Amino acid sequence: MHDINREHPEYIAQKAMWRQYKDLYGGGERLRANAFEYLVRRHKEPAEVYAERLNRVFYENYVGSIIDWYAATLMRREPMMLFEGNDDGAKSFYSQLAGNCDLKGTSLTEFFRQQFVETLVCGASYIVVDFPRTSGPAVTRAQEDISGQSHAYLVDYRADEVINWNYDQAGGMEWVVIRTSYLQQSKVTDARWEKETRWIYYDRENFQIYRKAGDGRPMELIDEGRHGLAALHRVPVFRLKVTEGLWLMNKAALLQLEHFNKSNALSWALTMGLFATPVVYSDREWNQIVGESYYIQLGPGDKFGWTEPEGKVYQIAADNLVRLKDEIYRVCYQMGQAAATSSSADTRSGLSKQRDFSITQEVLRAYGDAVKDVMKQVLLAIAAARQDGVTIDVSGLDEFDIEDFSNELDDAKKLLDLGIGSETLRKQIFKKLAFKYLCDARQEIKNQVAEEIDAQSPAAGS
Repeated sequence: MHDINREHPEYIAQKAMWRQYKDLYGGGERLRANAFEYLVRRHKEPAEVYAERLNRVFYENYVGSIIDWYAATLMRREPMMLFEGNDDGAKSFYSQLAGNCDLKGTSLTEFFRQQFVETLVCGASYIVVDFPRTSGPAVTRAQEDISGQSHAYLVDYRADEVINWNYDQAGGMEWVVIRTSYLQQSKVTDARWEKETRWIYYDRENFQIYRKAGDGRPMELIDEGRHGLAALHRVPVFRLKVTEGLWLMNKAALLQLEHFNKSNALSWALTMGLFATPVVYSDREWNQIVGESYYIQLGPGDKFGWTEPEGKVYQIAADNLVRLKDEIYRVCYQMGQAAATSSSADTRSGLSKQRDFSITQEVLRAYGDAVKDVMKQVLLAIAAARQDGVTIDVSGLDEFDIEDFSNELDDAKKLLDLGIGSETLRKQIFKKLAFKYLCDARQEIKNQVAEEIDAQSPAAGS
């Protein structure tokens, strides 16, 4: 058994970065509370002035909006999950799983939307397949279903909660340690709120859960045994990950920080420019107090005036902020959005706009492939662990234009009019169209539609 609290070298190197990325994504009061870590203090800047700048800090959160846009656009239509086979009990279970996959009422689509956002922020997110604990083993499959032992569910974990791991030479995960912390009310008489930390260890067959509540208390083992995927000899942890090039927060974080400091510096300079400083030109020693409720007395040859900035540096700073904002959009593959917000009149040609959006669509399709791949891995692992008699396929997440359904209907009609002698092709086309049109329907409705399409005779569909 490994040291349960030991941290992987990669985790140690990245945990500070993950905290920064979460602040940049969340913005608002979360970033304000940690603004001292991001607002650069000028050389020899007085503490009082820096404290006032911190108190007036603000944040224009472009990258957070970009990530949310990608998540909303990718999942605008739910992924299409197709379960084929004669196991009606299994189909019923997957219909329930699609509507409540984590025992908290979260749909499978919403669950993966949240995991996708976490992946764009931190580079990866983790999903654990678990099964309910029961008092004793079930003898038959029917007993498993009645007791709920076979009702698999998903648990989500953030990248900064997976603290240690090891992979074999083939790239398969050998073991992993997950650490979570949360506040819980103490069970002693004073009922104080205290921090409880849990460590969960998984290997290919077994799990162990350790718990530590409060400060100064020892760590204790509270549960252990074989996990739900032990029969498959695999760790029940799945990782949703994107490449470095598609890790949006990592690409935009430094630009967002530079924009944050420049915008706050410009705002402070403009504010200070509203409070002009008096200037007295005199050969005499000056010792008078100057203020809003005071007056000054000048000699015959003395002069009085006010300092006022010319404004050239302000324009340079404002132009630089626009360039930084456009660069944030550009590195996030939203060149069209950058061009559209740079000026009130977008003079680009229709072809140029279409080309910009086509790049964004290709990135969305790459994200869709990553999500579908992990979703299919999770569902296939559950099916293998439950020994379900169904085949599973996940498709969709590849069309993002509002008007694409009508175009797809026309394409499907043209394809069917070719008279290709394939009944399988005809049924698959009907299923794809039906599932896209019924993307918001319950999974059991989709399963029923698929069964009815499969049951059609060739003459009924012609």
